[in-house]
Amino acid sequence: MTTQRSFKRLVRARMQKTGESYTSARAALLAKQEPKATARPVLATSDEAIRGRTGRGWEEWFDLLDDWGAPERSHREIARWVAEQQGVDPLAWNAQAVAHSYERARGLRAVGEHPDGFRVTAQKTVAVAVDRLYDAFLDEALRARWLPEADLRVRTASAPRSARFDWGDGDTRVNVIFVAKGETKSTAALQHERLADAQEAERMKSFWRARVAALKEVLER
Repeated sequence: MTTQRSFKRLVRARMQKTGESYTSARAALLAKQEPKATARPVLATSDEAIRGRTGRGWEEWFDLLDDWGAPERSHREIARWVAEQQGVDPLAWNAQAVAHSYERARGLRAVGEHPDGFRVTAQKTVAVAVDRLYDAFLDEALRARWLPEADLRVRTASAPRSARFDWGDGDTRVNVIFVAKGETKSTAALQHERLADAQEAERMKSFWRARVAALKEVLER
């Protein structure tokens, strides 16, 4: 449970961020903490597993971060502080997992949200060789058959393993990893990052699910 002191710090941080009164900020945070049957904080792993990897359980980490003043800090600062406690690099799994889970549990970050925006993923296994699947993204004529009217521009590519693209006006990025599953089967794992908000992330998640299904249909036809 959040201590009274750390909860007041969360309220003050929200007041600074939104300009709300203490009463309004407190009510908003309490509403977020109301238990829901279908919504719980998304943690990186179990309490037992995080304790085994870091020496502390989730509530211990969260209380430490509350007392340190994490609600007023950026994700990078939180990860760096956790990394210092663990003696690891800020990009290490331990630091990132604790930072992400804390932000989600305290309502500072939504599921799928990262420091550079929201991310969505899509994956599809197709009954073609990996070179053919790679070409389906890199060859404009072939790509147009399953991804019509999409403004996808290559940034970097390493055939037939990976490719990175600018999407649309260039504010967002699409990264794709290609994995061979044998001579006649392969998988494309796609990530669309830097999306503006949760609504846009949900829209693009549905979009990419439909498009990779079309990709499979076109290549296996």
